[in-house]
Amino acid sequence: MTGGAGMLGSTLVERLLADGHDVHCVDLRAPRTTHERLTHTVSDVRDAVTMKRATADADVVVHCAAALPSYPADQIRSVIVGGTEAVLGAAEANGVPRFVHISSTAVYGLPKVVPTPEEYPREPVDTYSAAKAEAEVVAERFRGREMCLPILRPKTFLGPGRMGLFAMLFEWAEEGRHFPVLGKGDVRIQMFDVDDLVDAVVTAMQAPAERADGTFNLGATAFGTLREDFQAVLDAAGHGRRVRSLPAKPALAALSALQRTGLSPVYGRLLHKLLDDSYVSTDRAREQLGFNPRHSNQDAILRTYAWWREHRRTQAAPARGQGVTSVEPWRQGALSLAKVLF
Repeated sequence: MTGGAGMLGSTLVERLLADGHDVHCVDLRAPRTTHERLTHTVSDVRDAVTMKRATADADVVVHCAAALPSYPADQIRSVIVGGTEAVLGAAEANGVPRFVHISSTAVYGLPKVVPTPEEYPREPVDTYSAAKAEAEVVAERFRGREMCLPILRPKTFLGPGRMGLFAMLFEWAEEGRHFPVLGKGDVRIQMFDVDDLVDAVVTAMQAPAERADGTFNLGATAFGTLREDFQAVLDAAGHGRRVRSLPAKPALAALSALQRTGLSPVYGRLLHKLLDDSYVSTDRAREQLGFNPRHSNQDAILRTYAWWREHRRTQAAPARGQGVTSVEPWRQGALSLAKVLF
């Protein structure tokens, strides 16, 4: 497994060990747990020689490693596309029979059709989504060459251990502040619980090859509006605060300007995604893989908030280059100054 020290990777490692598997993970950091059946290699996934060694004798490779949207543009493409090429090349050279590739619904860009089906064209709108789309093209080249290759496209996933931009919502809620949304906040934004994603990965690892060898959208099947999901967190905080609307166009212009100057961690695709419904069809995963998620959007976000409340005092300070990993809170930049207004 690549990316075994990240939020998804760590959760998957624990599940696979609990299921009795031997696990070897590759990451720039050592895994967060130890176990007699867990080994690891500290390495960059772009190192083809190391990946050849790490994937030897593997029955399945799960490729979770990626760069986040906040990384420098050249690094995003290098890690996501170059890393996928290196890991797939190593797996094929070693005769690994199955490779589970973790992609993203970001490959659709800002789709005009909801629910978005897997057949919708890849229309990336930024460096991250373009890299994810290109990595899928790389994976598709290997599909059918003696390797079963499920490509999983999850929506934004969260759960215990997830930080990133969600930490801003949690922090404001805990401090007893209102929380802003663009416009009315009545758009439906589908998310995904990390435990459901892990279930989907395990399903893709175990399903018959003729069913698993495809591309699958993944997301919660029960979800409401962004306002409802954010309000659930404010209600859980217990301060009686509310989600507050901001005029969409002026707020979008201001946030875009701050993002361009590096004063805000909210990147462009996310800003535009929050203005329209964003959800995908999960029919194929249900009908072909037999996969059904257990958690709703609110289950996922409240589980994450409960974990954050318990662990917030032990969280590392954000790295200077914001958004280093999804398990660290990102720097809020100029947005932290807006607290006084809420």
